[in-house]
Amino acid sequence: MTTFFVTGTDTGVGKTVLSAALCRAWGAAYWKPLQTGAQDGDDDTREVARLAGLRPDQVFAPARVYAGPFAPEWAATLEGTRVSVAEVLACRPAPAGPLIVEGAGGVLVPVNEQETMLDLMAAHGAPVIVAARSALGTINHTLLTVGALRDRGLQVHGVVLIGPPAPHNRAAIERHGAVPVLADLPLLGEVTPETVAQAAALFGPPELAHGH
Repeated sequence: MTTFFVTGTDTGVGKTVLSAALCRAWGAAYWKPLQTGAQDGDDDTREVARLAGLRPDQVFAPARVYAGPFAPEWAATLEGTRVSVAEVLACRPAPAGPLIVEGAGGVLVPVNEQETMLDLMAAHGAPVIVAARSALGTINHTLLTVGALRDRGLQVHGVVLIGPPAPHNRAAIERHGAVPVLADLPLLGEVTPETVAQAAALFGPPELAHGH
């Protein structure tokens, strides 16, 4: 079944809202392998399930949950533990339909002292969707991310630009990165199931998503 890995050019760029919109658009299940920030109430699994209206059989628990709002390596270290990519993959779910996997932060966020989110994505092998800001600076961050993914042999399915429309940035990313921008996703004034459903309408079937 179709699986996509959602990563970002940075932390807080909008991966979770994008993941919820994709789950709703494509009828996909959701899995966030590594969740940090639990002490601050961060629970992306619960939030995506709520926003996308997922059924219980479409929601999969993280492989690891950490209290601290830090990269997984440091969050685990603070708790006296360590996690490997192999251990995370051992928890990989097998849903009956499509699956959206949301990473933690950007591609080079450390999972442990030797492995990063890029290693997890490479081991998983799914096509990647990059969440990027639409604002100034996004060209550099997005092209660096796309290049890192391709250097590891991963297919970049496309980029989603989040924020006010910036046609010049979109055109530059598509031209210099040879990558489609799947959608311009506006900032949602209020993030609710209704506004996420409206955002989901921006996405066609995944097999047809090559920029529009």
